[in-house]
Amino acid sequence: MPFPDSPRVVYRKNPLVEVICQVRFPPILRIDSEPPAGFQEKIRAEYPFYVERPGSSLPLPSSIPAELAKLVRKVTPAGTIGDHKFTSSDENWSATLTRDFLTLKTTTYRRWEEFRERIGTLLDALYIEYRPAFFSRVGLRYVDVILRSEIGLGKTPWSDLLNPYVAGELSAAEIEKDITHAAREVVIRLNKEGEQVTIRHGIAVAEPTPEQCFLIDSDFHVEGQMEKEYAINILDQFNRQAGRLFRWCIQDRLHTALEPQSPDN
Repeated sequence: MPFPDSPRVVYRKNPLVEVICQVRFPPILRIDSEPPAGFQEKIRAEYPFYVERPGSSLPLPSSIPAELAKLVRKVTPAGTIGDHKFTSSDENWSATLTRDFLTLKTTTYRRWEEFRERIGTLLDALYIEYRPAFFSRVGLRYVDVILRSEIGLGKTPWSDLLNPYVAGELSAAEIEKDITHAAREVVIRLNKEGEQVTIRHGIAVAEPTPEQCFLIDSDFHVEGQMEKEYAINILDQFNRQAGRLFRWCIQDRLHTALEPQSPDN
């Protein structure tokens, strides 16, 4: 694994704004053809809200008469796959099911054990109801947004908070305050088994305020034919690498300002 080892911590001032896990599988047409009632029953205690979002119609040329276009849309299958969305009562967690993928997303990530338990519950329900042949892709994505005003570092230059290979041009004191846009994407191979991470990072504006923030978006993924237990093991590895990656990106001053704590506390 390319990122240096570092102690696992839980940040009291957590910069994570979103964590997403997605598993893809060969299309299961039954998910499209009937309501996922059995699947819902298995997760309804944690995700009581449900919305079905049908696929949109295929775009048609503007030259086609309105009545003919209406008829074509009526008999033509949807151009995009519809989905079933299940949401927690506090609306901080959501699960999305389509005929070829299952996604778990949260905006209040606290620790891996909680997230892992939730994805495990969803995968159990998926296997009991639909028995996918295998997983063709497994992904785990962490989106961190560093807002300096929230951690007492409002006027600190990015060059004092980020490591130089991440800060890039922001490391140049003579131009840093005048940079209005900076973005970079890099793909890093994690091992010989095809696991990799796509990192997107750069400055952005933290709406609704005009304050400049720094985004670190880490998308870990692997493709192949994977059984459920193997996929869970891969997600555990991705989680550990995500912690190492974030620590590799930031300097000690930012690490301390985020108030790291032992996960055992």
